[in-house]
Amino acid sequence: MHMKKKSKKFSKSDRKLLIVPLAMTAAMVIFLSALFFPVISDLTSIGAMFFSDKQVDYSKSYENIFVPTNNDSDTIDASKVEFPTINKQFGELKIEKRDVNTKLFFGDASVPLRNGVGIYAGSFIPGYGRTILVAGHNNTYFNGLKNVKKGDIVKINTSYGNYKYKVTDTKIYNANSKKSYDLSAKEENLIMYTCYPFDQLGITEKRFFVYAKKISGPKIVGLYD
Repeated sequence: MHMKKKSKKFSKSDRKLLIVPLAMTAAMVIFLSALFFPVISDLTSIGAMFFSDKQVDYSKSYENIFVPTNNDSDTIDASKVEFPTINKQFGELKIEKRDVNTKLFFGDASVPLRNGVGIYAGSFIPGYGRTILVAGHNNTYFNGLKNVKKGDIVKINTSYGNYKYKVTDTKIYNANSKKSYDLSAKEENLIMYTCYPFDQLGITEKRFFVYAKKISGPKIVGLYD
């Protein structure tokens, strides 16, 4: 005679003991994914850039509104300026002595930095009379910053005017330093920065800054009329 096996049933307390650790595990996975996603995303992009056998065309991800001009006036009316929006290329940046020749975008997220260098949206564009903060990758478009010297001339060409800035200093700061730039400055100045050390892949703890002052280019007028 065979004895029937009794099926094991979970009590409410047993279910709670099982559900609680599962819920905690799921919450931890979500938290860690959110915490490390930017790092993983950056490393994935870097890996794809150096190890992929296919050339990715990021140029389809942005609009180019840059049209070269010979405007050499001292001022330009704001009504004649097409102000750029995020991810639009509106100019070019050159430091001829240091082999820097790149597209200039408004915004400093993935699309601009994969195709050139980008102005931090919390700063200002050339001609505004304030601080211009430009970011670029250390192993691509801003690699040439490592050779920049005081007195070098930086050229920024836009559709509304051409600008020149003279390098006054270079400094290295921690990535989270608040001393590296001043967005409240009342005079036009250019600050370019990239990760440091140069040629190092991935996220670094320091940034290399290049400071320059405006020496020519039209001032945008009529902004507050």
